Amino acid sequence: MTFDPLAILTAFGLIFLAELPDKTMFASLAMGTRMRPLYVWFGTSTAFIVHVVIAVGAGSLLGMLPEMAVKLVSAALFAFGAVVLLRSGDDDDEDGAGKTVTGFWPVYTTAFMAVFISEWGDLTQITTANLAASNGWLPTAIGSALALMSVSALALLAGRFIAQRVPLKTVQRIGAACMAGLAIWTLIEAFTV
Repeated sequence: MTFDPLAILTAFGLIFLAELPDKTMFASLAMGTRMRPLYVWFGTSTAFIVHVVIAVGAGSLLGMLPEMAVKLVSAALFAFGAVVLLRSGDDDDEDGAGKTVTGFWPVYTTAFMAVFISEWGDLTQITTANLAASNGWLPTAIGSALALMSVSALALLAGRFIAQRVPLKTVQRIGAACMAGLAIWTLIEAFTV
């Protein structure tokens, strides 16, 4: 096996562009407005790395996963996220200051599970598997993982920027609407496949 820098750049470019409009990018943005962004990034990055390993290691088996079940669980998690964001807006102190989830393990676990479950059979996972078959597993894994982690970081930076300039209650409502929209989108995907 040869180490090809062009294969890394190819994987990075393709996966970065494919992940930008993806629902996990919006989920990262929403989580970053309510939770510590660095902890969210660790959770999402770990989930992305696991998916990259799975994609390059067992790309040909991805088609055997029960897609409908994965989509339904993913939709339920997005709906749960919407409910949590809406309910947390009702629990604010009288002065309007929101409570941020700060514990490393709760934030890490939430971010990891949200991305881990929703990425099964995703375009970026399938693309990574296809690239690994043609360009080699190591450069594809490096380029794909860096791309996914970069998109998550961009989403978290945008989320933090928004949270600092828009009232928290508004951010929570918009985040909840985004999560509810992602739940509906995922349900539509589940039943139109």
